[in-house]
Amino acid sequence: MTGFAHRLAPLLLLTLLLGLWEAACRLLHVPIYFLPPPSAVAVALVERAPVLASSAFQTFRMAIQALIAASIIGGGLAVAVSLSPIAERAVRPLAVALQVTPIVAIAPLVVIWAGLDNAEFAVIALAAAAAFFPVFSGVLTGLQSADADLERLFDLYGANRIQRLVRLRLPTALPFALEGLRVASGLAVIGAVVAEFVSGTGQTQGLAWRLLEAGNRLRTPELLAALVWLAALGLLLNLAVAAGSREILKQRSGR
Repeated sequence: MTGFAHRLAPLLLLTLLLGLWEAACRLLHVPIYFLPPPSAVAVALVERAPVLASSAFQTFRMAIQALIAASIIGGGLAVAVSLSPIAERAVRPLAVALQVTPIVAIAPLVVIWAGLDNAEFAVIALAAAAAFFPVFSGVLTGLQSADADLERLFDLYGANRIQRLVRLRLPTALPFALEGLRVASGLAVIGAVVAEFVSGTGQTQGLAWRLLEAGNRLRTPELLAALVWLAALGLLLNLAVAAGSREILKQRSGR
């Protein structure tokens, strides 16, 4: 009963908040362009479902491509620099600098490099930049977390760097890498939306463009409906990565 109550609590809270929102909008006669009630957002979700679903697919596709690129580049670079302490000390500050630099600051430059006719490539590149650091940091931290006794055992048997990497450090790094990938999945969606906002061409026709379009026309119910799709998209990707991570770790443990 307790487990059921715990699962039901978020739904009850959401229902309560939506009910209060609906009542406040109607009792206070809030203009619909300022803050529409949940019922108006629900209508927009139904009426604009084909358009929003198409845009959500575009954003999802770009986020997935960005996540794959970030995983390959970030994970590959982490493995490469882990083989050399000097290389790690040289690369890590640059990776941190990329992480702390806002995407909106470098977006105009990437859009210029990609060209206005290649807005989708620019969006994917910027989203990959946003998702890069969690993967890089997770893999590198995992590679450096191997058991010290096992490291000495590999020294005793004269294992070279590649043998040590493949047989000891990569298996140790797997949980760290999967956690970094989970964090990166959310950042890939955020990066794709921010990049589309900045590119401003509308070529990609993702959810960010629907947000801009609805906001400029004061179609607030549609704007909030697009936000609902965006939140669902980020949640779906995060849950998919988390479920995949659990399955991989379960298979690894042999259970």
